[in-house]
Amino acid sequence: MKSHQTAQTMKPATAAKKLGVYLEATPAEFQEGVVSRAELSALQADPPEWLRELRRTGPHPRPVVAAKLGVSISGLARGGVTEPLTTEQIEALKAESPEWLVRERAVQAEVRKEAVRIKEKKAERAEQVPGTRP
Repeated sequence: MKSHQTAQTMKPATAAKKLGVYLEATPAEFQEGVVSRAELSALQADPPEWLRELRRTGPHPRPVVAAKLGVSISGLARGGVTEPLTTEQIEALKAESPEWLVRERAVQAEVRKEAVRIKEKKAERAEQVPGTRP
């Protein structure tokens, strides 16, 4: 008996998230269809012009905005940023450097330092106890 393999597909929202773009800014045919894993790989390997333009200018989804600003998604919300932003708006925020952005960047830096400290501590413990993994 032969097994028939069907192509795995995903909703446009999932594909947009994997591509790091804001779904509502994508072309209608992308939003209305389904995306196979092969199509997603092709879009990642050789992005069409609309995808390159979206990645370059936005609007960007919150995870991308947060990364570009160097803050967490929660930090964006605390700062009152709930909508997708364009690259131009992100650059303007960086230049303006409002108090909330400075504060959230400091919080994020502390979080990163703590993560490194914990990782080093786990590695140290693993060296002391043979046969364990960090």
